[in-house]
Amino acid sequence: MALKNPAFDNPAFQDPRAVKSYPGGRQAAGLTPPPAPTQYATAQHAGTDAAAQAQLEGMYAAPAAGAIETDRMSVEDTVWKTVGLFAILVVAAVGGWVWTMAGVTPQNPNPNIAPWIIGMLGGFVMAMVVIFGSRKKVRPALIFGYALFEGLFVGGISAFFEFLYPGIVVQATLATLTVVGVTLALFASGKIRASKRATKVFMIAMIGYLVFGLINLGLMLFNVPIAGGAFGLYSMTVFGIPLGLIIGVVVVIMAAYSLVLDFDQIQQGVRNGAPRQYAWLGAFGIMVTVVWLYVEILRILAILRGSN
Repeated sequence: MALKNPAFDNPAFQDPRAVKSYPGGRQAAGLTPPPAPTQYATAQHAGTDAAAQAQLEGMYAAPAAGAIETDRMSVEDTVWKTVGLFAILVVAAVGGWVWTMAGVTPQNPNPNIAPWIIGMLGGFVMAMVVIFGSRKKVRPALIFGYALFEGLFVGGISAFFEFLYPGIVVQATLATLTVVGVTLALFASGKIRASKRATKVFMIAMIGYLVFGLINLGLMLFNVPIAGGAFGLYSMTVFGIPLGLIIGVVVVIMAAYSLVLDFDQIQQGVRNGAPRQYAWLGAFGIMVTVVWLYVEILRILAILRGSN
Protein backbone atom coordinates (compact mmCIF):
# COMPACT_ATOMS: atom_id res chain seq x y z
CA MET A 1 0.00 0.00 0.00
CA ALA A 2 1.44 3.35 -1.01
CA LEU A 3 1.79 5.97 1.66
CA LYS A 4 -0.58 8.91 1.21
CA ASN A 5 -0.59 12.35 2.80
CA PRO A 6 -3.90 12.67 4.74
CA ALA A 7 -4.09 16.28 3.61
CA PHE A 8 -4.79 15.08 0.08
CA ASP A 9 -7.49 12.62 1.14
CA ASN A 10 -10.04 14.84 -0.58
CA PRO A 11 -12.49 14.22 -3.42
CA ALA A 12 -10.81 17.01 -5.37
CA PHE A 13 -7.67 14.92 -5.52
CA GLN A 14 -9.46 11.59 -6.01
CA ASP A 15 -11.65 12.53 -8.96
CA PRO A 16 -10.23 10.76 -12.04
CA ARG A 17 -11.47 13.57 -14.24
CA ALA A 18 -9.03 15.95 -12.58
CA VAL A 19 -6.12 13.79 -13.72
CA LYS A 20 -6.65 14.71 -17.37
CA SER A 21 -4.72 17.93 -16.79
CA TYR A 22 -2.07 16.33 -14.59
CA PRO A 23 1.47 16.41 -16.11
CA GLY A 24 2.24 12.91 -17.32
CA GLY A 25 -1.37 11.66 -17.18
CA ARG A 26 -2.72 8.83 -15.04
CA GLN A 27 0.62 7.05 -14.75
CA ALA A 28 2.43 10.14 -13.44
CA ALA A 29 -0.39 10.65 -10.95
CA GLY A 30 0.21 7.17 -9.63
CA LEU A 31 -3.21 5.82 -10.59
CA THR A 32 -1.96 3.07 -12.94
CA PRO A 33 0.96 0.70 -12.52
CA PRO A 34 3.98 1.37 -14.74
CA PRO A 35 4.69 -1.05 -17.62
CA ALA A 36 7.34 -3.72 -17.38
CA PRO A 37 10.70 -1.94 -17.43
CA THR A 38 12.96 -2.27 -20.45
CA GLN A 39 16.12 -0.37 -21.22
CA TYR A 40 14.33 1.84 -23.77
CA ALA A 41 11.17 2.16 -21.70
CA THR A 42 13.17 3.01 -18.59
CA ALA A 43 14.98 5.84 -20.38
CA GLN A 44 11.75 7.11 -21.91
CA HIS A 45 9.99 6.91 -18.54
CA ALA A 46 12.82 8.83 -16.87
CA GLY A 47 12.53 11.56 -19.49
CA THR A 48 8.77 11.79 -19.02
CA ASP A 49 9.15 11.96 -15.24
CA ALA A 50 11.75 14.74 -15.52
CA ALA A 51 9.53 16.76 -17.87
CA ALA A 52 6.47 16.23 -15.68
CA GLN A 53 8.43 17.23 -12.58
CA ALA A 54 9.74 20.38 -14.26
CA GLN A 55 6.24 21.32 -15.43
CA LEU A 56 4.79 20.67 -11.98
CA GLU A 57 7.47 22.78 -10.31
CA GLY A 58 6.74 25.58 -12.78
CA MET A 59 3.04 25.42 -11.93
CA TYR A 60 3.78 25.77 -8.22
CA ALA A 61 6.26 28.59 -8.82
CA ALA A 62 3.79 30.58 -10.92
CA PRO A 63 1.47 33.06 -9.17
CA ALA A 64 -2.09 31.94 -8.47
CA ALA A 65 -4.52 32.62 -11.30
CA GLY A 66 -6.93 35.42 -10.53
CA ALA A 67 -10.01 36.86 -12.17
CA ILE A 68 -7.99 38.35 -15.03
CA GLU A 69 -6.25 35.08 -15.89
CA THR A 70 -9.37 32.92 -15.60
CA ASP A 71 -11.87 35.54 -16.87
CA ARG A 72 -14.14 34.33 -14.08
CA MET A 73 -15.86 36.21 -11.27
CA SER A 74 -14.06 36.25 -7.93
CA VAL A 75 -14.80 37.74 -4.52
CA GLU A 76 -11.59 39.81 -4.58
CA ASP A 77 -12.35 41.26 -8.00
CA THR A 78 -15.89 42.12 -6.90
CA VAL A 79 -14.53 43.90 -3.82
CA TRP A 80 -12.20 46.06 -5.91
CA LYS A 81 -14.96 46.93 -8.35
CA THR A 82 -17.19 47.88 -5.40
CA VAL A 83 -14.47 50.15 -4.02
CA GLY A 84 -14.09 51.77 -7.44
CA LEU A 85 -17.81 52.46 -7.74
CA PHE A 86 -17.96 54.00 -4.27
CA ALA A 87 -14.99 56.21 -5.17
CA ILE A 88 -17.00 57.54 -8.13
CA LEU A 89 -20.01 58.02 -5.86
CA VAL A 90 -18.00 59.98 -3.28
CA VAL A 91 -16.55 62.32 -5.92
CA ALA A 92 -20.02 62.95 -7.37
CA ALA A 93 -21.41 63.43 -3.85
CA VAL A 94 -18.87 66.19 -3.18
CA GLY A 95 -20.01 67.90 -6.38
CA GLY A 96 -23.65 67.50 -5.39
CA TRP A 97 -22.95 68.94 -1.95
CA VAL A 98 -21.17 72.00 -3.37
CA TRP A 99 -23.93 72.54 -5.92
CA THR A 100 -26.62 72.31 -3.23
CA MET A 101 -24.99 74.86 -0.95
CA ALA A 102 -23.60 77.19 -3.64
CA GLY A 103 -26.53 79.61 -3.60
CA VAL A 104 -27.10 79.70 0.16
CA THR A 105 -26.69 83.23 1.52
CA PRO A 106 -28.16 85.17 4.46
CA GLN A 107 -30.60 86.67 1.99
CA ASN A 108 -31.39 83.26 0.44
CA PRO A 109 -31.09 80.60 3.17
CA ASN A 110 -32.68 77.82 1.09
CA PRO A 111 -30.40 75.06 -0.28
CA ASN A 112 -30.75 74.12 -3.94
CA ILE A 113 -32.63 70.82 -4.21
CA ALA A 114 -31.90 70.40 -7.95
CA PRO A 115 -28.94 68.00 -7.38
CA TRP A 116 -31.14 65.89 -5.09
CA ILE A 117 -33.95 65.63 -7.67
CA ILE A 118 -31.69 65.16 -10.73
CA GLY A 119 -29.60 62.53 -8.97
CA MET A 120 -32.64 60.64 -7.71
CA LEU A 121 -34.41 60.52 -11.08
CA GLY A 122 -31.22 59.88 -13.05
CA GLY A 123 -30.16 57.14 -10.66
CA PHE A 124 -33.55 55.44 -10.93
CA VAL A 125 -33.45 55.48 -14.73
CA MET A 126 -29.87 54.20 -14.85
CA ALA A 127 -30.67 51.45 -12.34
CA MET A 128 -33.55 50.22 -14.49
CA VAL A 129 -31.36 50.25 -17.60
CA VAL A 130 -28.62 48.31 -15.81
CA ILE A 131 -31.03 45.76 -14.32
CA PHE A 132 -32.93 44.97 -17.52
CA GLY A 133 -30.01 45.49 -19.89
CA SER A 134 -27.74 43.07 -18.01
CA ARG A 135 -29.93 40.16 -19.12
CA LYS A 136 -28.23 40.50 -22.51
CA LYS A 137 -24.91 42.11 -21.65
CA VAL A 138 -23.27 43.74 -18.64
CA ARG A 139 -22.16 47.27 -19.52
CA PRO A 140 -19.84 48.78 -16.88
CA ALA A 141 -20.26 52.28 -18.39
CA LEU A 142 -23.94 52.26 -17.40
CA ILE A 143 -23.03 51.22 -13.87
CA PHE A 144 -20.52 54.10 -13.74
CA GLY A 145 -23.34 56.42 -14.81
CA TYR A 146 -25.52 55.07 -12.02
CA ALA A 147 -22.75 55.72 -9.49
CA LEU A 148 -22.45 59.33 -10.72
CA PHE A 149 -26.18 60.05 -10.47
CA GLU A 150 -26.43 58.29 -7.13
CA GLY A 151 -23.49 60.31 -5.83
CA LEU A 152 -25.22 63.50 -6.93
CA PHE A 153 -28.33 62.39 -5.05
CA VAL A 154 -26.44 61.39 -1.90
CA GLY A 155 -24.46 64.64 -1.88
CA GLY A 156 -27.57 66.75 -2.43
CA ILE A 157 -29.73 65.10 0.21
CA SER A 158 -26.84 64.98 2.69
CA ALA A 159 -26.14 68.71 2.28
CA PHE A 160 -29.84 69.49 2.70
CA PHE A 161 -30.17 67.53 5.95
CA GLU A 162 -26.82 68.81 7.23
CA PHE A 163 -28.10 72.36 6.72
CA LEU A 164 -31.15 71.56 8.85
CA TYR A 165 -29.43 69.37 11.46
CA PRO A 166 -25.67 70.05 11.72
CA GLY A 167 -23.62 66.91 12.35
CA ILE A 168 -26.26 64.50 11.07
CA VAL A 169 -24.23 63.36 8.03
CA VAL A 170 -21.30 62.16 10.16
CA GLN A 171 -23.72 60.28 12.41
CA ALA A 172 -25.51 58.66 9.46
CA THR A 173 -22.21 57.71 7.78
CA LEU A 174 -20.81 56.08 10.93
CA ALA A 175 -24.09 54.22 11.54
CA THR A 176 -24.16 52.97 7.94
CA LEU A 177 -20.55 51.75 8.08
CA THR A 178 -21.29 50.03 11.39
CA VAL A 179 -24.31 48.15 10.01
CA VAL A 180 -22.42 47.13 6.86
CA GLY A 181 -19.36 46.03 8.86
CA VAL A 182 -21.34 44.00 11.38
CA THR A 183 -23.42 42.36 8.65
CA LEU A 184 -20.32 41.45 6.65
CA ALA A 185 -18.57 40.06 9.74
CA LEU A 186 -21.58 37.92 10.68
CA PHE A 187 -21.89 36.64 7.12
CA ALA A 188 -18.18 35.86 6.81
CA SER A 189 -18.23 33.97 10.13
CA GLY A 190 -21.28 31.94 9.06
CA LYS A 191 -23.43 33.33 11.89
CA ILE A 192 -26.04 34.61 9.45
CA ARG A 193 -27.16 33.19 6.11
CA ALA A 194 -29.97 33.77 3.65
CA SER A 195 -32.87 31.29 3.91
CA LYS A 196 -35.98 30.72 1.84
CA ARG A 197 -38.34 31.54 4.72
CA ALA A 198 -36.49 34.74 5.68
CA THR A 199 -36.35 35.80 2.04
CA LYS A 200 -40.12 35.34 1.67
CA VAL A 201 -40.71 37.50 4.76
CA PHE A 202 -38.26 40.06 3.36
CA MET A 203 -40.08 40.24 0.02
CA ILE A 204 -43.47 40.67 1.68
CA ALA A 205 -42.10 43.40 3.95
CA MET A 206 -40.44 45.10 0.97
CA ILE A 207 -43.70 45.19 -1.00
CA GLY A 208 -45.53 46.61 2.03
CA TYR A 209 -42.83 49.24 2.51
CA LEU A 210 -42.97 50.31 -1.15
CA VAL A 211 -46.78 50.61 -1.04
CA PHE A 212 -46.58 52.66 2.16
CA GLY A 213 -43.93 54.91 0.63
CA LEU A 214 -46.00 55.54 -2.51
CA ILE A 215 -49.12 56.33 -0.45
CA ASN A 216 -47.13 58.72 1.75
CA LEU A 217 -45.63 60.44 -1.30
CA GLY A 218 -49.07 60.86 -2.86
CA LEU A 219 -50.54 62.35 0.33
CA MET A 220 -47.65 64.80 0.62
CA LEU A 221 -47.86 65.87 -3.05
CA PHE A 222 -51.58 66.56 -2.75
CA ASN A 223 -51.15 68.20 0.67
CA VAL A 224 -53.61 65.87 2.40
CA PRO A 225 -53.98 66.94 6.07
CA ILE A 226 -53.35 63.44 7.47
CA ALA A 227 -49.80 63.63 6.13
CA GLY A 228 -48.63 66.13 8.71
CA GLY A 229 -45.04 67.14 9.39
CA ALA A 230 -41.98 67.26 7.17
CA PHE A 231 -42.05 63.49 6.54
CA GLY A 232 -45.77 62.98 5.99
CA LEU A 233 -47.08 59.78 7.58
CA TYR A 234 -43.63 59.15 9.01
CA SER A 235 -44.17 62.18 11.28
CA MET A 236 -47.24 60.64 12.92
CA THR A 237 -46.84 59.19 16.41
CA VAL A 238 -47.90 55.79 17.77
CA PHE A 239 -48.00 55.67 21.57
CA GLY A 240 -45.80 58.74 21.61
CA ILE A 241 -43.21 57.21 19.25
CA PRO A 242 -42.79 58.65 15.72
CA LEU A 243 -44.11 56.17 13.15
CA GLY A 244 -41.08 56.94 10.98
CA LEU A 245 -38.78 55.76 13.75
CA ILE A 246 -40.58 52.42 14.07
CA ILE A 247 -40.66 51.88 10.31
CA GLY A 248 -37.07 53.08 9.99
CA VAL A 249 -35.73 50.47 12.41
CA VAL A 250 -37.58 47.73 10.52
CA VAL A 251 -36.27 49.02 7.19
CA VAL A 252 -32.68 49.11 8.48
CA ILE A 253 -33.04 45.44 9.43
CA MET A 254 -34.45 44.77 5.94
CA ALA A 255 -31.52 46.58 4.33
CA ALA A 256 -29.06 44.54 6.42
CA TYR A 257 -30.73 41.33 5.25
CA SER A 258 -30.60 42.64 1.68
CA LEU A 259 -26.83 42.91 2.13
CA VAL A 260 -26.78 39.26 3.21
CA LEU A 261 -28.62 38.36 0.02
CA ASP A 262 -26.09 40.40 -1.99
CA PHE A 263 -23.14 38.61 -0.39
CA ASP A 264 -24.82 35.24 -0.93
CA GLN A 265 -25.46 35.95 -4.60
CA ILE A 266 -21.86 36.99 -5.12
CA GLN A 267 -20.64 33.76 -3.55
CA GLN A 268 -23.06 31.79 -5.72
CA GLY A 269 -21.78 33.52 -8.83
CA VAL A 270 -18.20 32.69 -7.90
CA ARG A 271 -19.12 29.04 -7.26
CA ASN A 272 -20.90 28.85 -10.60
CA GLY A 273 -17.89 30.21 -12.45
CA ALA A 274 -19.74 33.26 -13.74
CA PRO A 275 -17.88 35.45 -16.26
CA ARG A 276 -15.73 38.17 -14.74
CA GLN A 277 -17.99 40.99 -15.99
CA TYR A 278 -20.70 39.84 -13.57
CA ALA A 279 -18.57 41.18 -10.73
CA TRP A 280 -19.78 44.60 -11.84
CA LEU A 281 -23.35 43.51 -11.15
CA GLY A 282 -22.33 42.31 -7.70
CA ALA A 283 -20.72 45.68 -6.98
CA PHE A 284 -23.78 47.45 -8.35
CA GLY A 285 -26.10 45.45 -6.08
CA ILE A 286 -24.05 46.27 -2.99
CA MET A 287 -24.06 49.98 -3.87
CA VAL A 288 -27.84 50.04 -4.28
CA THR A 289 -28.32 48.45 -0.86
CA VAL A 290 -25.77 50.62 0.96
CA VAL A 291 -27.23 53.85 -0.45
CA TRP A 292 -30.71 52.72 0.57
CA LEU A 293 -29.41 51.93 4.07
CA TYR A 294 -27.71 55.33 4.36
CA VAL A 295 -30.82 57.26 3.31
CA GLU A 296 -33.01 55.36 5.78
CA ILE A 297 -30.58 56.00 8.64
CA LEU A 298 -30.41 59.66 7.63
CA ARG A 299 -34.19 59.88 7.83
CA ILE A 300 -34.31 58.14 11.22
CA LEU A 301 -31.80 60.60 12.64
CA ALA A 302 -33.67 63.54 11.13
CA ILE A 303 -36.94 62.38 12.73
CA LEU A 304 -35.20 61.99 16.07
CA ARG A 305 -33.55 65.39 15.80
CA GLY A 306 -36.79 67.03 14.65
CA SER A 307 -38.85 65.57 17.51
CA ASN A 308 -36.54 67.00 20.19
